[in-house]
Formats: sequence, C-alpha cells, structure tokens
Amino acid sequence: MAEACQAVGFVPSLTSSGPDVELKDPVLQDIYLSGLRSWKRHLSRFWNDLLSGVLPASPLSWLFLFSAIQLACFLQLDPSLGLMEKIKELLPACWGQYHRLRGLLAAALFALCLWGALIFTLHVALRLLLTYHGWLLEPHGAMSSATKTWLALVRIFSGRHPMLFSYQRALPRQPVPSVQDTVCKYLESVRPVLLDEDFDWTARLAQEFLKLEASLLQWYLRLKSWWAANYVSDWWEEFVYLRSRSPLIVNSNYYLMDFLYVTPTPLQAARAGNAVHALLLYRRRLKRQQISPTLLMGMRPLCSAQYERIFNTTRVPGVHKDHLRHLHDSRHVAVLHRGRFFRMGTHSPDGLLSPRALEQQFQRILDDPSPACPHEEHLAALTAAPRGSWAQVRQTLKTCATHALEAVESAAFFVSLDPEPAGLTQEDPAASLDAYAHSLLAGCGHDRWFDKSFTLIVFSNGKLGLSVEHSWADCPISGHMWEFTLATECFQLGYSSDGHCKGHPDPALPQPQRLQWNLPDQVHQSVSLALLGAKTLSGNIDCHVFPFCHFGKSFIKRCHLSSDSFIQTALQLAHFRDRGQFCLTYESAMTRLFLEGRTETVRSCTREACDFVSAMEDPEKTDTQCLALFRAAVDKHQALLKAALSGQGVDRHLFALYIVSRLLRMQSPFLDQVYSEQWQLSTSQIPVQQMHLFDVHNYPDYVSSGGGFGPADDHGYGVSYVFMGDDAITFHISSKKSSTKTDSHRLGQHIKDALLDVASLFRAGQHLQRRFRGSKGEDSGRRCEFLSSKTVDSKTPKTPTDSEPIQ
Repeated sequence: MAEACQAVGFVPSLTSSGPDVELKDPVLQDIYLSGLRSWKRHLSRFWNDLLSGVLPASPLSWLFLFSAIQLACFLQLDPSLGLMEKIKELLPACWGQYHRLRGLLAAALFALCLWGALIFTLHVALRLLLTYHGWLLEPHGAMSSATKTWLALVRIFSGRHPMLFSYQRALPRQPVPSVQDTVCKYLESVRPVLLDEDFDWTARLAQEFLKLEASLLQWYLRLKSWWAANYVSDWWEEFVYLRSRSPLIVNSNYYLMDFLYVTPTPLQAARAGNAVHALLLYRRRLKRQQISPTLLMGMRPLCSAQYERIFNTTRVPGVHKDHLRHLHDSRHVAVLHRGRFFRMGTHSPDGLLSPRALEQQFQRILDDPSPACPHEEHLAALTAAPRGSWAQVRQTLKTCATHALEAVESAAFFVSLDPEPAGLTQEDPAASLDAYAHSLLAGCGHDRWFDKSFTLIVFSNGKLGLSVEHSWADCPISGHMWEFTLATECFQLGYSSDGHCKGHPDPALPQPQRLQWNLPDQVHQSVSLALLGAKTLSGNIDCHVFPFCHFGKSFIKRCHLSSDSFIQTALQLAHFRDRGQFCLTYESAMTRLFLEGRTETVRSCTREACDFVSAMEDPEKTDTQCLALFRAAVDKHQALLKAALSGQGVDRHLFALYIVSRLLRMQSPFLDQVYSEQWQLSTSQIPVQQMHLFDVHNYPDYVSSGGGFGPADDHGYGVSYVFMGDDAITFHISSKKSSTKTDSHRLGQHIKDALLDVASLFRAGQHLQRRFRGSKGEDSGRRCEFLSSKTVDSKTPKTPTDSEPIQ
C-alpha cells in the first residue's frame, strides 16, 4: 500500500553489519547472511512446525502408526523387514536386560523414521503441485481438465483442517525471472510514457546492460534463490524500509477506517474496551493457529509468514538502519491521552480481561485529571522525525526514561484516545470524511507512536481507526485482523442498551500506570524540532475520501470483467483528464503464492490503456470502438496481474539486480535510469477477505470503508479503493498541498466521471449519464450525492442474532 513511497526513493546504504564470517565478495557475504536469517527463522518456528508442519497429517498420526506397528508385532509380523532388529542391536548394551523395553523403543524409532519419511514425501509432492500456475492463465469461469486434476490432488494432499502455518513447508520458492524477459517487459511498460528519443536512449542502455552486466548479476540472484527462503523479500524489507532515513509519518504508514455509516456506541471507553478485547482475541487465535490459511480463489494457499509480527512488534530506530523488535508475548498496551502515557494491563491471573473491565480501565485514564509534564505532550513527535535523529534522541531516553520507553516499545500495540470526534457527519459529510482520513494518516504529528506495528485510534465519539507501520507486513495482513476486530466487537461482543460493554466492571483492578519520562533539557529541543517537522508533513497532506454509489462489483461482474482491472483502466482515464498526460502507475500485487513472498508491482499504464483513453477523448470514436479498446486494456492488465502473482513481474527482479550491482559497486546506467523514474500515480486495492463475517445483505452498512496512504511523489497521487459490498466503491485519494499540479478533490471528480463514462459503454450501464467524450466543458451528467440517503447512526446498532455468533 504505502510501499510505493519508500520503493521509489530508496538510496541503499550498503555497510555490513553483524556477520561472524567474512567473505571477500560482499554479495556472497550478504547472500550468506540472508540464508542464515532464513534458517534461523525456520528454527524459531519449530513449535509451529510441530503443531502444523506435518500437514496433511498431525502429531497424533505418529501414535497411530506406532500402534499399527505394535499390532503387527503382536500378530508376529515384521512390517520393518528386519530394521527394528537392527535398531535393537544399536541400542546401548546396558539395556539388554530390558528386552521388552528395547522392543518398544525400537518400534517407536522405526515409526518415527517412517512417519517422518512419509511426511517429507507428502511435503515434496504438495510443493511440486503448488508450482503449477496454469490455473492463473485460464479464462475466468473456465477450468481445464489439467487444472481440475491439479485441484483435486491439492485438496487431497492439503488435509482436512489445515492450520494457519500448515502450508509453510510446502510453499515453493519465488522464481528468478529471465533477465531478458524482465528487460523486455520493462521497455514495454515505459514506452507509453516516454518520448521517442527518450525511449530509444533507454532501449540502448537496456541492450548494453544485457551484454555487459546482466549475466553476472543474474548469477548471484539465482544463487541466493537456492540458499535463502526468498531471493528478494529480505532485501526489500531492509533497503526499502529499514534503511530508509525518511520520517515514517505519511511515508511508511497507512490507515484503515471504521464502518462508514454506523458507530456501534458513542462511548469512547466502551468502544476501546471491545476493540482491544477483540484484537487480543485475534492474537490468541493467531498463537493457537486457529486462523484459517488464506486460499487464493478458494484453492491456492498463500504464505502466512507475515502474520507472525502483527503484535508485540516495534520498529526500533538506528542511526544507519532500523530493526524490528518482536517479542513472544506482551500482557499490556501503551495508551496515550492528552499527551500522557499509560501502561495498561490486559490480563489478570485468570486470563484476558473482559471487555467491561478494559472499558473501566480506559475510563479511568479518561477521568485522570493530571496534566502532561513539560514536553511529554509532544514526545511522540520524535517517532515522526527522520530516523537518524530519532535514534540519537532514543539513546538518551534509554538512559533517563528506561522504564517508560520499554513499556511503550514492549506493548502488544499502541492505543491513542483522541480527545476530538471524527467520522462522517450530516452537516458536512465530504469535509468530515476528509478530516477523518487525515487524522488517521497523520494526526497532529504528536498523537501516534509511529514505531509500533499499529496504533489503535479511538475518537471521543466512539469512532475507530488504525494507523499501521508498513515494514513488518503488507496491508492484507492488517486488513484481515481489522475485519475480524470490527466484526467481533460489533456482532459477537456487542454492547448493552446504554452503550457500555456487556458484563460487569472489576473494582479490584489496579489503576493503569502513568509513565514518567523525566526528560532532560537536551531532549526538549529535539522534541520541538520533531514536532515542527511532523506538523509540516501532516499539514501538507491533502486527503479526500468518497464513496461511489452508482454501481459496484455486481455491475462489473455482469460485464464479465475483472473488477480490479475495470477500476485500474478507469483510473488511467481519470488521471489523464486530471493531468493531460500519461505516467508510470504503481499498483501493488502480492507474491504470497511463494514462501515469504511480499509484493510485486503491476505497471498499469499500458499501451492498450493509453489507446483506450485516447479514444475516449476523441469525439469521433464510437462507443463500440471505445468498448473494444477498453476490453483490450482490461485483458492486458489481467495478464500483467497474473504475471506478477506468479513471480514473473518486473520491478522486484530489477530491484534485486540493482542491490547486487550496488553491493558489487558496479555502475549500471540502465539500473540507475530505472530508479530515477517517478511514480506519479500509486494505487492499491484493499481486499475484503472475510465476507462471511459480515452480512452485507441484511446489514449493508457494516463493512469497513478501507483505508489509504500518502502519495509516492511530491507531484503525484496515492489512490486506494475498496468494494463495499456489491454496489458501492470507496476511494481514498491523497496528494501534497505544496504541489501546484495535483488536487485530490479534482482527481476524485475525474474518477467519478471516468467510471460513469466507462459504465455507459456497456448496455447494462447506458442508463448512467456521462459527459460528452472529448469535450472540455463542465460535466453535465448526473452526480452521485453519495451521502444524501444515508444517516449517521451514533447509537448502538442492531446486530445479527446472538444465536449466530461469528466463528
């Protein structure tokens, strides 16, 4: 999501850190360290492997096999063909007098070896099956005999009840694409946005790269792909995120919104209590692996590695490089209210506190009359400062405020009790949504702890939101958690008739602990400077959120098109109308089909999309001609998306080649040219992954309205969108107020116009009015008064029946 901000501006600092082994070749040294980190992660996941790594069997299956062997021995049969007797001979001689015990031990060891061999064989077979990607290339709704056979085998080898990490050992590694194919795809992607002479120059650089440097760089990547778990993901995390020295605010965080039209309770403490309880229930399910692994299109498992660091994680600043600190467990949250920090326990000796008890603790914080100490109120602005500066100040805080800093950084997550209301209002719906988005993304610059994996923001009127740091995982992971949280706190936990959490308070609970910072004078100036910079960054962001309610996913399905490709092509039309030119477009796609995969870029500005946009702006083109070009653009986008999903994208391969060239201190004009380009349009779809948690037919307003992120370029846009049910789409747009070339509201209007124009090309959408194609005048079509028929419910809403709790 927000990754485009980091990806386009990174400058790798390639100083080595921490190895005990010194290799003359810096690339080999880095590859060695990557593999070492991979193996350490595998060892640290031993317990997960013990619970679920024996897919499709279970640990109890060994006991079944051992019992079967014992039964065979009782019937005087030898299923081991003499191997158990050889094992007996290898046992210590001192056990000779325990003949029966030796027999049992030999049978147990033989059963263990046979069981391990069977599990290993099943893993290898499943991994080979999961390398098949032919199903991705088939037309929507069609399935070949080969794919049907493959699907049946995957289901057989996957077992009946896979746990969250069950597939990890069976996932294939991300392939290294052919460097010739990558360069060819790159040149094709930049052709629409370059002048002829610029493209010819770029093509010459590409040919020289293929002749001189490509083969050597590619050799190193293939070596890494065999040694490390993923040839690109650890470098992506390190160089794009952790080595970036830019402030996290706007650049490396994104936000997720609450329900758009309803607020289950107006009581701030009650909403906080239920939300925190739901989040900790999710953490408990995560620990027990009770979360089902995500299956793409219901059949292909995705990597679950990113779930490991949702909770108890902090991005710790360093002078040259940050690092992620992850704890196995944490039994408290850090809370910020009116500039005061609190350590609030979440567990009692009997287990997790009830929602009502958590509400009581939050209410105690809200009722605490003590003022913030000097500069404590703005202390969190340090986490919005450039990383090197914050790292230096943090060293001072570790000395003078050790306990307070540790309480914040070791918390399960951060909670900000915002003293102001937020969310949709009837008085000024458009402005209120924009302010809501801005508050979640940037706030005031000093009211979020941006280092934490995520901050739960609870506003004074009960509205919720998340601010998420990006380095530890990508949006689908936090989105999955957020969907569970909203559904659980609203439908399963619920609220009493007076808006409080259900249950009873616990007066015996100790008061939340107020954290004391004892800031020295030299920190005061750093806080003031950090606050000034954070307010500058926050004040420069122009956010615009609007629900588009003329049509949604159901209409696009009736057109027999991919909903994502439909929107992406319409965005090209909207952006062209906004800026009068085409630009490189960044769309995030996931590579979690592979072990420890993260993301890939879909370059959505294609020649086919440009041809369609040109036709739409040409009044002489007929609707039939435009529709044919639109379908061609959608098909091209689908092909690019499928290539990205299957590990055959462009940008991650070029990124890894660039890192190798920098490690070798090899100058590559072609790769330097690639990373001098700017993404003026950065886009992302926020997937709704657990529709079974929401009854969109009976409760259509109870769906998260998605989230957004900052622009990737000073003169660019950040656009995200989410399909709210079947008949609405919510867009989140951001840009910088300092730019004279962008305007988030202006682009929002162009997006509405473009969607109506595209829909009118189809018979099912001809009732939708649009402006005359190619004209320069004002839009004469019907405008969607997107909130005219909605009301803002600040009371406890009706929820599904208690007899149907969410699982």
